Amino acid sequence: MVNNEYIKLGNSPSIIRDLFAYGLEQKKKLGAENVFDYSLGNPSIPAPKEVNEAIKEILDTEDPVKVHGYSSAAGFDEAREAVAADLSKRFGLDVKAKEIFLSCGAAPALISIIKALCIGHESEIMVIAPFFPEYRPFIESNGAKCVIVPPDMKDFGINLEAAEKLVSKKTQGIIVNSPNNPSGAVYSREVLKELADMLKRKSAEFGHPIYIIADEPYRELVYDGVEVPFIPTIYNNTVVCYSYSKSLSLPGERIGYVYVPSFAEDSEDVYYAVAGAARIMGHVCPPTLIQKVIAACADKRPDLRAYDENRRLLYESLCGMGYECVKPEGAFYLFVKAPNGNAEEFSEKAKLEYNLLVVPATGFGCPGYLRLSYCVSKQTIINSLPAFRGMMEKHRSGIIP
Repeated sequence: MVNNEYIKLGNSPSIIRDLFAYGLEQKKKLGAENVFDYSLGNPSIPAPKEVNEAIKEILDTEDPVKVHGYSSAAGFDEAREAVAADLSKRFGLDVKAKEIFLSCGAAPALISIIKALCIGHESEIMVIAPFFPEYRPFIESNGAKCVIVPPDMKDFGINLEAAEKLVSKKTQGIIVNSPNNPSGAVYSREVLKELADMLKRKSAEFGHPIYIIADEPYRELVYDGVEVPFIPTIYNNTVVCYSYSKSLSLPGERIGYVYVPSFAEDSEDVYYAVAGAARIMGHVCPPTLIQKVIAACADKRPDLRAYDENRRLLYESLCGMGYECVKPEGAFYLFVKAPNGNAEEFSEKAKLEYNLLVVPATGFGCPGYLRLSYCVSKQTIINSLPAFRGMMEKHRSGIIP
């Protein structure tokens, strides 16, 4: 016998991956310049030069046996110390290396936190729509219930009134993803303080801590001077999940961390539970070479000029054609309302008629919207504009209802 739930998950890849795979095939047939792929959030700017320089220096100067050997389960002390020093300097906290658990990217970090906090089938983890679709299987595969806070359609912030109604005695945590995938929204300090106050009240009412799980892979990707508040400075019972995939353009290297602040309730137990969860999954001892790179480059930041240029070009162009778009403050996604209200139909017709690949956001908790990943070349955006214009003209003429 084989686990049927896992068969189902393995045999039904996400719409994002399906579109990406379709795009790869079409590029082989038609040429990359004729396929406009906005499906996958794959960084398109190179890693900071210090990253490659660090890799070369490590390979040239360090013992190759150690470079390719195991680290401790939680990661090298020097890498954890570098992460802790960077967080301390930036956010005014006294972060210690012992509060950092290095992970093989953001997904194992997040799953480790969920496993650590969920106690049997009575646990609930809340997510705020729109949300990354993989949150649901991450939560449900660990026996917990995924409770969805409906979106605030005005600005795609946090629907605080709905969130308060949905918090229950079973609530173990709420995932907060800001800057947000898929909307690009950044939750303000004021809104996060209101959320924190509500969770404090509910924690006192129910007699146990309710944690914010801060999923922050896009923390550094922000524009126009918008503040991305560091949630542990607002709410003590916060556990942070982070990845260097976006900030250092290292998605293939699979390196991230969990930060469990010592001032969080039951922090030592939470940290060891995270470590235990990582052990169960086999996600310990992250890749040694890239840990050493992080030890040297934890304080490096991305050059966002190309993303910002793409953001402005795509947003202004689509708005000019009559599309309703959420202006992104962070990440590298544009959230667009399907002109006909049917995102699946729009996505399919755009794919088949124009090789324009855009992701319907039903799985993100926002039916009727589309996610566009603008981490592409500027030329791809320019070349795709006639396709967007053609889709809008078909809508207005009634060809697309």
